[in-house]
Amino acid sequence: MKRRPFGIYLVNLFMGIIEALILLRIVLKLFGANPFTPFVQWVYNLTIPLLSPFQNIFPSPSIQGRYELELTSIFALIVYGILSYFLVQFILMVNSGNK
Repeated sequence: MKRRPFGIYLVNLFMGIIEALILLRIVLKLFGANPFTPFVQWVYNLTIPLLSPFQNIFPSPSIQGRYELELTSIFALIVYGILSYFLVQFILMVNSGNK
């Protein structure tokens, strides 16, 4: 059985954590989580730098002023997923060239 390069595991782990945090933010915003609780603040503060390149691309529609669908976060999930795919492909390409 062929072993995958270690870099692929690192990319998958790192991007998996990023995407999980952004997904958690989407769910918290969608269900109108209290932004003043420590856990919710921690998630929001941790994901702000991840979402900053995508800020203000899309509006975030809200229902009753409390439940918000963050389209920016959904777009960021898509972009990070594509970036992850291309990083893995790049690592595979570099690794196959070394044999």
